[in-house]
Amino acid sequence: MQTRSKDFWKLFKPSACSLKLKASTQDGVFEEITSLLVKSKQLDPSLAEEAVTAFKERELLASTGVGSGVAIPHTKLAGLETPIFSLCLAPEGLEWNSVDGEKAQIFFGVLRPDRPSETFDPDRHLDMMRWISSLARVADFRRFALAVSTRKELVDLLKEMSNA
Repeated sequence: MQTRSKDFWKLFKPSACSLKLKASTQDGVFEEITSLLVKSKQLDPSLAEEAVTAFKERELLASTGVGSGVAIPHTKLAGLETPIFSLCLAPEGLEWNSVDGEKAQIFFGVLRPDRPSETFDPDRHLDMMRWISSLARVADFRRFALAVSTRKELVDLLKEMSNA
């Protein structure tokens, strides 16, 4: 599936996003993101436990807290056909071992297949991850994200940032 960088926002479904994570720990965030991906019908429930484990194992390698209140928990998952994405908020912030020591408030959850296929191009995926990383550095994006009142507004913000 080819997606131009200005269309990356389309890969985020409001039903896979959250404006207020209930979790108070990293593991809880991984479980909540995974649950959202299952509920949005992007992740088969049979892969949920493996997804949570994969997130946890990835985080042990190095923190996905990129700073400025943003974390990008991401990992590969066997059995997945196409990458799936979630954007979640924890306005009060959670300890995340971020590079700047700040709490994380904005979480881009990313699960990708463990191998290339017709529906997964690793180079294209790297472009997507670069796009997400660039958003994390934009103060206006972070400020507006934390001010939205619906999940649709959150995805609309991604759309708006894609056209900026």
